[in-house]
Amino acid sequence: MKYRAWSGHRQYVCLDCGKCFTHSSTLATHQRTHTGEKPYPCPDCGKCFTRSSTLATHQRIHSGERPYACLDCGKNFIQSSHLVLHQRTHTGHKPYSCQECGKCFSDRSHFVIHQRTHTEKKPFVCVECGRGFTRKLQLVLHKRIHTGERPFECQQCGKRYTRKSYLIIHQKIHVEEVLYVCSDCGERFPEHAGLKNHQTSQHGAQVKV
Repeated sequence: MKYRAWSGHRQYVCLDCGKCFTHSSTLATHQRTHTGEKPYPCPDCGKCFTRSSTLATHQRIHSGERPYACLDCGKNFIQSSHLVLHQRTHTGHKPYSCQECGKCFSDRSHFVIHQRTHTEKKPFVCVECGRGFTRKLQLVLHKRIHTGERPFECQQCGKRYTRKSYLIIHQKIHVEEVLYVCSDCGERFPEHAGLKNHQTSQHGAQVKV
C-alpha cells in the first residue's frame, strides 16, 4: 500500500487513479470502483454492493422501512438525502443555478442533465448504432429497439410495450369498453351519474335511478 505525508497527515494513494485518502479503509472501499468487487450481497434479491452501508440502505426496499420523515407533510423516505431533496419542494430552495441561462434546480442530477443542453454533450452512447443521449434512461429505452425487449405487459390482453407510458395509453382501450354510452347521441361517460346528468340536460330525458 502506497502512502505519503501531506500537511502532517498520512495520505493513502490509489495506484490506479492517484486519488488520496486519509484512511486505509476508505482507500480499500474506493479501489472496488476499479476492481468491480462487490462483497456485500443482498440476502433477499442477490444484488451486490461495494459498501455495507449501501446494502443496509438497499434492504429498506424489501423491509419497507422509511426512517426519514418530512415534518411538513409526513411523507417518509428510505434515505436522508431523499428527504433533503423532498424538503426543497416545500421551501422552494433551488441551490443549483445554470451559468448559461440562469435556470435553477433543486436536484443536482437534473442540473447536470440540463447543462448538457448547452454543451450538446451526450455521454451515453448506444454500442449498436452509435447514437448518443444526455440521460442514461434515454439510452436504456433506446436499446430496447435493438433487443426487442418489451417489459411492460397489459394484464387484460397480454400486449407488451417498451415504455410504461405506452402501456398506460393502451390500457384506456379496456377502460373505454365499460363506459356508459348515451343511446341518443353515442357520447360516452366513465360513470353512470355522468350519463344521467347528460341525458337530462341535453335530451330532456326522465332517467330512472
